[in-house]
Amino acid sequence: MFKKIAGTKDILPLEATQWQSLEDAARKIFELYNYRQIRLPAIEEAALFDRSLGDSTEIVQKQMFLIKHGADVFALRPEGTAGVVRAYIENQLDKTEGFIKFYYTGPMFRLERPQKGRLRQFSHIGCEAIGSADPAIDAELISLADCLLTEFGISGYKIKINTLGCAKDKKALADFLRKSLSKELGKLCADCKIRYKKNVLRVLDCKEEASRRLVRAIKLDQGHLCADCRDNFLEVRRYLDNLKVGYEFDPLLVRGLDYYTRTVFEISHPGLGAQDAVGAGGRYDNLLKELGGPDQPACGFAFGVERLLLVASQKSEVTNKDLVFLIALGDKAKQESVKLLDALRKNNISADTDYENKSLKGAMRRANDLKAKFVLIIGDDELNKNVVTLKDMQSGSQEEVKMDGLLGRLINNDT
Repeated sequence: MFKKIAGTKDILPLEATQWQSLEDAARKIFELYNYRQIRLPAIEEAALFDRSLGDSTEIVQKQMFLIKHGADVFALRPEGTAGVVRAYIENQLDKTEGFIKFYYTGPMFRLERPQKGRLRQFSHIGCEAIGSADPAIDAELISLADCLLTEFGISGYKIKINTLGCAKDKKALADFLRKSLSKELGKLCADCKIRYKKNVLRVLDCKEEASRRLVRAIKLDQGHLCADCRDNFLEVRRYLDNLKVGYEFDPLLVRGLDYYTRTVFEISHPGLGAQDAVGAGGRYDNLLKELGGPDQPACGFAFGVERLLLVASQKSEVTNKDLVFLIALGDKAKQESVKLLDALRKNNISADTDYENKSLKGAMRRANDLKAKFVLIIGDDELNKNVVTLKDMQSGSQEEVKMDGLLGRLINNDT
């Protein structure tokens, strides 16, 4: 017997309803903020992620699903931002759109050890705003993330924010960190010893306690920031305060991807344990230019859908509250029921029938399991009188309804 690959998951109908509810809520909020949907390939050139994420990141070094075909090397996308930026550049949207706000949903892939909230195939709900350096858009993104979580019925989360500054500021911070950690190098975890040489900022993102203890001992402030970046971050915070978005300033927050500059943020939830981030994002003002595109600033964020569902307080159920279930008793009635089923669906009434030839009692049990709103029963008596027996599954009442008045009755009842 075949089994699913470790780190993947079957989304069965009960849980799929929860996914649909989450995605519908996300679309509603994104459209309120005037973000427009973009749909992208799940496969890209591997070099796109090498360039955008940084070749020293854990994703590029250890976690990419690579597909080699002759001289070509492709990758299943590990995140959404690089693909959105590639699409913006390739389709020359700077010439036709300029500033644009996207949102997206879909699967991502990372070859890592599966654990709670961390899968090899997972889904993101994310957004990107390309073409503005205004700190107000940074604040809008964080406010939007906060609004989405509220719409999802999630509480108890924490928003942490920081600024990395511009490219020069990031270099100054890296130099300071390297100097501060030089005497404690032997106490860092094995991965952080490599990070120290390749990209010391990633030491701040380590989850190993040995490295975290050393990092906490460093007195990080915003001394590495230039005046412009310091003022920019103060402006972001002022906007958030005006919007009454609750947040914490965390000078140790850097995020694990190389493309971030200036504002970064992360949203965590205690219900997830050690891997507690439900979403994260920030600004990446240099990425478009580095990938061969226009010199356009940009920012964005993404939520992990599986992680959102782990902490959601309200669980959806399969209710089918508008479903009409037909039960045909006898061959003649079955012929008539096929036509009636088709008529219901063509009038936008959700309908199904018994395809297992159950008894009346068994078919009623099936309708109850499906949480049908109404049951329609057609037998020889009903055919002779040109009626249908209509049973309200909530109240338990039933009545005979003329065949030619049935559609109107069901439509009016729904409204």
